[in-house]
Amino acid sequence: GGTAALVRMREDVLAALADDPDLKALDSDFVHLFSSWFNRGFLVLRRIDWTTPANILAKIIRYEAVHTIRSWDDLRNRLEPTDRRCFAFFHPQMADEPLVFVEVALTREISGAIQPLLEIERTPIAAGEATTAVFYSISNCQKGLKGVTFGNFLIKQVVEELKCDLPALKTFVTLSPAPGFMAWLTRELDAPASDLLAPETAALLRERALPAADEDARKALASAAAAYFLLAKTPSQRAADPVARFHLGNGARLERINPDADLSENGLRRSGGVMVNYLYDPETIEANHEAYANRGRIAAGPGVRQLLRTDASRRTA
Repeated sequence: GGTAALVRMREDVLAALADDPDLKALDSDFVHLFSSWFNRGFLVLRRIDWTTPANILAKIIRYEAVHTIRSWDDLRNRLEPTDRRCFAFFHPQMADEPLVFVEVALTREISGAIQPLLEIERTPIAAGEATTAVFYSISNCQKGLKGVTFGNFLIKQVVEELKCDLPALKTFVTLSPAPGFMAWLTRELDAPASDLLAPETAALLRERALPAADEDARKALASAAAAYFLLAKTPSQRAADPVARFHLGNGARLERINPDADLSENGLRRSGGVMVNYLYDPETIEANHEAYANRGRIAAGPGVRQLLRTDASRRTA
């Protein structure tokens, strides 16, 4: 139990850092140690399904960080149907503790909204009929392993697993939140003038409440989201959105922006209802990763780039 005890100890260190900066050195030691102990060679990929032991299923419910699992029926709906999959990484020294897990919907097309995927009363399709795998939730489970990366390995290995199991699958995308979008948009709209938003876009969004109630508002929201994803950058010239940084850094392409995709309270508060499809194309992952890592260039589909209004698109994306 020593490995688990040290992971819990680091949780305490992270909680105390704000009040005791001297703990930063200890925290750095933890990150160095865990990066070695939890490297990809030690991780075990396991499928989570309705026959998985109940103690692990209970942890899946507790650790779900993107779309809250509200009941055991809700969990069953995400695990048991023929068109649903869930995979998790485990470590041999923490056999009953998932480190990170991903939930997958098997569909006939790229999904642009989360509620239909989570609907309990929906009619499942046969797995063999699916052509698209939609990764709609990725949750890190261990706070003590913050800064130790697992998600990039998980997605790529699950893609390979699904391709072997279901040869009809041709498209692998995420349906991801935009957790920093509303905070950014609020700052841009509160400013006298925005360097990134077209004036007509800003003016319309100042007038309208969310969720976007008409087509003009939806177009304006999508245009603002395109500016956020393609133009808003951190001081190190990386994408401003943390989820975007993760997927772009993995070599995915920003494929589609979907307004009114998550109408839950949390989705509206953090993302304005916007969700994003990131495309994982095995043939371009490496080139996209290199372009982003070396030059900060964001791989994006033509439909996303077309969302930028003329005023904003003068900036190089």
